[in-house]
Amino acid sequence: MAGTDAPVIVPGRPGEAGRTARPGESLGASESRPSAADVVFAEGMIPHHRQALEMAGLAPDRAADAAVKALAARITAAQGPEVRAMSAWLRTLGREAPTGHGAHATASPGAYGMATPEQLNELRRARGKRFDELFLRLMITHHEGAVRMSGEQLRAGTDRTMRAMAQDILDGQRIEIGRMRAMLKRITG
Repeated sequence: MAGTDAPVIVPGRPGEAGRTARPGESLGASESRPSAADVVFAEGMIPHHRQALEMAGLAPDRAADAAVKALAARITAAQGPEVRAMSAWLRTLGREAPTGHGAHATASPGAYGMATPEQLNELRRARGKRFDELFLRLMITHHEGAVRMSGEQLRAGTDRTMRAMAQDILDGQRIEIGRMRAMLKRITG
């Protein structure tokens, strides 16, 4: 189903022009069928991303390092739309997206790299170089958890949309982990 965030182009027949789908227009049946693993992935990744968004949202006022601020902005730019896409996907199944970033049914604080309430409070109190170091350490662990979740989805999921999202998350966050490790080494070096 076409949403309202970005236009969806529907290709025409060979030699014919494409057209823009109307918001809410059904675009046909998916070639794959969602499985329980797909739902578990979306329902787990949404709160996981929301916690990353909360952590990234602290950086503009607390980080000292410009690269840490830029990283936080990239996390926000990538993960906000992913939360919206997974939420919309769940709605097509008649399910509501989880709210907040509390632990989902299969994970608890600390699982899949989720920061504990104590770690989040420490990050909220930190400023300057201390914030940068703690943010990077927590976000590396957080991203490693997302990589594990995405790998599980790729092994068990069947829905093409969720599998593609898992692959994008896995690839993007592996790259960011490398960048964050280099930043952390530079900051603490």
